[in-house]
Amino acid sequence: MLGPPGAGKGTQAARMALHYGVPPISTGAMFRDMAAQETDLGRALQGYLDRGEYVPDDIVIRAVEARTAEPDCKDGFLLDGFPRTISQAQTLEALLAGRKQQLTGVLVFKAPIEVLVQRFSGRRVCPVDGSTYHIETQPPLRPDVCDLCGTPLVSRPDDAPDVVQHRLEVYIEKTAPLRDYYRARGLLHKINAAPDPDTVFAQVIAVLDGLK
Repeated sequence: MLGPPGAGKGTQAARMALHYGVPPISTGAMFRDMAAQETDLGRALQGYLDRGEYVPDDIVIRAVEARTAEPDCKDGFLLDGFPRTISQAQTLEALLAGRKQQLTGVLVFKAPIEVLVQRFSGRRVCPVDGSTYHIETQPPLRPDVCDLCGTPLVSRPDDAPDVVQHRLEVYIEKTAPLRDYYRARGLLHKINAAPDPDTVFAQVIAVLDGLK
């Protein structure tokens, strides 16, 4: 799954996982879990997240390789947040080829900048299970409380306006070229991420069912 920060990839990944019965693998969520730990690596990761910068490739690749080797991934998985560079994409191809696997498709989520800004300003997350909400478009059942575990919701540090701006700049510079990379391989499928989540999900299902 490709797309700028705030395009709704995490929301759609959770729904896709339930629909198809495969685990969503979010490098962002993995790194936030590690950053919460009081270790040297955790503190280093927290610095990257707070600044809205990418985690170095070697750390990302080791984490993804270990996660996709777990038993729940044997029938497939969703990747959200990886790969983000051509180098990572090439490494992923080599990793999957070694397991006699391959990508089924690459979904690129697109939305106008003003829509992304609105989503960031209203986004809330659960610090325990990582569930994502929006105060306008996807509110929790009880205000500011996670539906799943009852934990008070928080705003992520990387949703601050200056960090958001930097993240978008990094995305344009490093991630956007992946569209051409996967388009050349016939794997790219565009998703209009501007509408409500149900409408976006209908697009996703139509694309993925067509790839089976």
